[in-house]
Amino acid sequence: MSAEITALVRRSGAALATPRRLTALRRAAPALGLFAAARLSGMLFLAGWAWHLGRSPRALLATTWDADWYIKIAANGYGRTLYWPGGVVQSDLAFFPLYPSLLRAVTTALPVAGGTAGLLVSWTAAAAAAWGIYAVGDRLAGRRTATALVLLWGLLPHSIVLSMAYTEPVMTALAAWALWAVLERRWLWAGALAALAGLSRPNAVAVAAAVTAAAAVALWRGGRAVRGDWRVWAAGLVAPLGWCGYVLSVGARKGDPLRGYFAVQAAWTSRFDFGHGSLRFVRKLAMRPYDLGYTMAFLITAAALLLFALFLLERPPLPVLVYTAVLVLITVGGSGFFESKPRFLLPAFPLLLPLAAALTKARPRAAVLVTAALAGLSFAYGAYLLTLAPMAL
Repeated sequence: MSAEITALVRRSGAALATPRRLTALRRAAPALGLFAAARLSGMLFLAGWAWHLGRSPRALLATTWDADWYIKIAANGYGRTLYWPGGVVQSDLAFFPLYPSLLRAVTTALPVAGGTAGLLVSWTAAAAAAWGIYAVGDRLAGRRTATALVLLWGLLPHSIVLSMAYTEPVMTALAAWALWAVLERRWLWAGALAALAGLSRPNAVAVAAAVTAAAAVALWRGGRAVRGDWRVWAAGLVAPLGWCGYVLSVGARKGDPLRGYFAVQAAWTSRFDFGHGSLRFVRKLAMRPYDLGYTMAFLITAAALLLFALFLLERPPLPVLVYTAVLVLITVGGSGFFESKPRFLLPAFPLLLPLAAALTKARPRAAVLVTAALAGLSFAYGAYLLTLAPMAL
């Protein structure tokens, strides 16, 4: 068996090293270099500020907020529940299993602690996500816009999350490559990546929706040859399996297969109410002062809605449209943790396509000034979120 696995790994490595993939990587190299520079600069800024405050940059990146939950799941499995005054019950069943499974695999293979494993997974996934975002952007709008798209994604106000032991980099990497696979009509890859993405985060249902919708439309519009292609059917059927499988398993564990997982989320004060909770919070925000993080969350969410309207005017391909629309709907329509909405929107990279196109058309001096301003905001706000902000990330 070990010999068969070794042979399979060698064949996989040879396949990955094909001239076509190496050419694609070289084409994406400038975008990946800009992304790496942006994120490294952001981490260095955070490190300097953290040391100034007498705090550990590694601890801030590796064990803050949800990262601690994932590390504990990776080490001990599921079963941790916290009870708070006011009836809030926080169960670790709310967290999907892919990321802690990856942490456990890394800590098994390498002599590192859970937090370090989380950083290794997230940094690797962020690089893969940047490449996938470039691939999608290149296919939709060309090389220059794709490069700007990757850079803008790396300079979002909440982009510090991409350098933390969080799940957003993993989900975005799987989502970007699943969308690319759909656009290239590589149905089996699309279905498999969507199913895997569905095990990463609750809002990764958007990936399954995009792939399934694309497969359904292809079958409906296609001729007999398409309807007889089992790969299209397989992609549409396999794509939701990861997300549905975990949701149903938690439901079964709670004694209610269809509603059990959502009850767990509701106990965290997180539920989907078509935006009623968000509107109530916005009214409160307008009537009395809140911490800066809440105001920024409102501004970023409002900007996302504006960008979505501009995105619609571009008439994007169906899978990209469905993916983005579902992410925006879940973010805006969900209540609870209003301050986390910008983080939930991090995987919605297609929203940045109109900005990326505008940036490529701007004069070089204006583009540099805009990029520098975004970098300053991203670095400073990321440091604020991890060192000064009192609310959850």
